[in-house]
Amino acid sequence: MADGRLQTERDGTALRLRLTGDWTLAHASTLLPRLAGLATAGLAGRHVAEGGERKAVLDTDALTRLDTAGAILLVRLHRQLADQGFEIDWPQARREHRALFDYVAGSGDAITVWPQTGSGLLGIVEYLGWQTLFFVREARRFIAFIGQVTETAVLIAVRPGRMRFTSMVHHMEETGLKAIPIVGLLSFLIGMVMAYQGASQLQKFGAEIFVVDLIGISVLRELGVLLTAILIAGRSGSAFTAQIGTMKVNEEIAAMRTLGLDPVVVLVLPRLFALTLTLPVLTFFADLMGLCGGALMAWNTLGIDPVLFFNRLNEVIVPRTFVIGMVKAPVFASLIALVGCYEGLRVKRDAESVGRLTTRSVVQSIFLVILFDALFSILFNILKV
Repeated sequence: MADGRLQTERDGTALRLRLTGDWTLAHASTLLPRLAGLATAGLAGRHVAEGGERKAVLDTDALTRLDTAGAILLVRLHRQLADQGFEIDWPQARREHRALFDYVAGSGDAITVWPQTGSGLLGIVEYLGWQTLFFVREARRFIAFIGQVTETAVLIAVRPGRMRFTSMVHHMEETGLKAIPIVGLLSFLIGMVMAYQGASQLQKFGAEIFVVDLIGISVLRELGVLLTAILIAGRSGSAFTAQIGTMKVNEEIAAMRTLGLDPVVVLVLPRLFALTLTLPVLTFFADLMGLCGGALMAWNTLGIDPVLFFNRLNEVIVPRTFVIGMVKAPVFASLIALVGCYEGLRVKRDAESVGRLTTRSVVQSIFLVILFDALFSILFNILKV
């Protein structure tokens, strides 16, 4: 069993930190002063002052053993270097060491290792390949999170007394009731825009009456639910990430686990169920406001009075058109809530990651909503509905 050691040296323009021996609990007492000395002596700072780039390389070729205590020390070393502005590279990390580091750091992307790629076309291909692997890894983690939430939801269904109904009602108010004004206003305006643009084109062919068909099908089948989901992703999905992420920074989630509380039960399921219940209601309201906005613009530009508009709408719109839009709402709501909570739980213990992952949650939510909307369109086309 070799003593754990940490050596620093200059490697070209980078600072190389060589980790050797056993980084285990038995050697933590000797490694702690070394880490403290690295911070107080400012070895990294002197390296930068001498003109080197802010790059640090973790050399773990000679690292024989790593346990949880050693991983904690390694996380501390990483944070010390990050606080000094270093770009950290861990080029030859063993899989088991990296997995333990990620677990202790509390985030799967504590260190994102991008290998050096070549230049030109080959470099682009290599970069795309590594980005694809990164995407696959993130997708696997998100799917695992969905599985964890599903398992917990099934257990809650067996024992409903564990469900936080007060929290769920609170989130229904935040995500549903307080979102009605913005959803209604934007849906009304979108309906007006659709009617105006459709009227300007259909008038050329003397087919003004078909603007009713255009508004009815587009709003009820696609725009109502899609616009509502995108608004809620930006409004509520980001709020989920920011709220849970702030709790992670303040170590409130760690306190929950210490008290024996499951964060999925306390934080995720109330938000998931609340949004799944409220988004269909918001979609129905958005459909009504979109149709009203279209009817008003059709009356103003084409002289189609509201009675004629809604009579025509009743003739051309079958219940199936409305149902297709409403079926999408719970799926979109689940995606938005799951992404928001997932990214919130991945926040590290710093404020910067809260903003970064909040932005990522909005982008991913909107991407998944549009992706699943396209998949629904393909499915409905195959089913001839």
